[in-house]
Amino acid sequence: MKLRKVTAASAVVLALTVSATACGGDKKDDSSSGKKITIGIKFDQPGIGQKTPQGYAGFDVDVATYVAKKLGYSEKQIEWKESKSADRETMLKRGDVDFIAASYSITPERQKLVDFAGPYLLAHQDVLVRADDTSIKSASDLNHKKLCSVTGSTSAQNVHDKLARKAQLQEYPTYSACLTGLQNKAIDALTTDDSILAGYASQAQFKGKFKLGGLKMTNENYGIGVKKGSDLKDKINKALESMVSDGSWDTAVKKNFGPAGYKNEPAPKIGDIKS
Repeated sequence: MKLRKVTAASAVVLALTVSATACGGDKKDDSSSGKKITIGIKFDQPGIGQKTPQGYAGFDVDVATYVAKKLGYSEKQIEWKESKSADRETMLKRGDVDFIAASYSITPERQKLVDFAGPYLLAHQDVLVRADDTSIKSASDLNHKKLCSVTGSTSAQNVHDKLARKAQLQEYPTYSACLTGLQNKAIDALTTDDSILAGYASQAQFKGKFKLGGLKMTNENYGIGVKKGSDLKDKINKALESMVSDGSWDTAVKKNFGPAGYKNEPAPKIGDIKS
């Protein structure tokens, strides 16, 4: 009988202990130290979003960090995830990330799948040429020129199909390979968003060697992607407005694009999408 009483008492004590532990665990999870936010960025775009030995850098990283702070998260509470272009909608749908800032242009097709805060940057399709090249002043000047196309990109094809049908497309595996070809005169121009081109041209090893053509061939409205119906959209929009009003947006532009002489558009108004 005594053994049974002790066992029963022990069971009660054990149950209370487990209950207390569970309550304590819940409290810890709710504390600010346990909060995390997961943000998708590019890992391979200098000036935009890049993973470096020192951490993460680029305009999108600065924007995302600012937004996260306004949402109540410190830099240490941010978990960065690589968001390749083809994976972005899927990552948001699955909840792999809370939001994505990855040179993510707002388009009608994408708006059917995800929601966008912003835009926070108006970029344009442009060309990057050698600093001493004065032969390319308009899209039509790309006719008979060797135009670099990164494998899987449609930028060069768009120029060829719509603006310079006699451009000679050259396919390279990466933007860095295109830059080497441009430097060695194997190609005449590289085309993609001007913000991306400015980021590459701003790298120390390329400083002063290239320049943007300033052609503004398309409008690319960069937005922050969130899951369809997410209440984060309105909160992020407020954070973006604050970033512009307090001067942090201008600081981030100069920091990340300045060395390339990038003539950026003024900060766009929330919801103002240029077609």
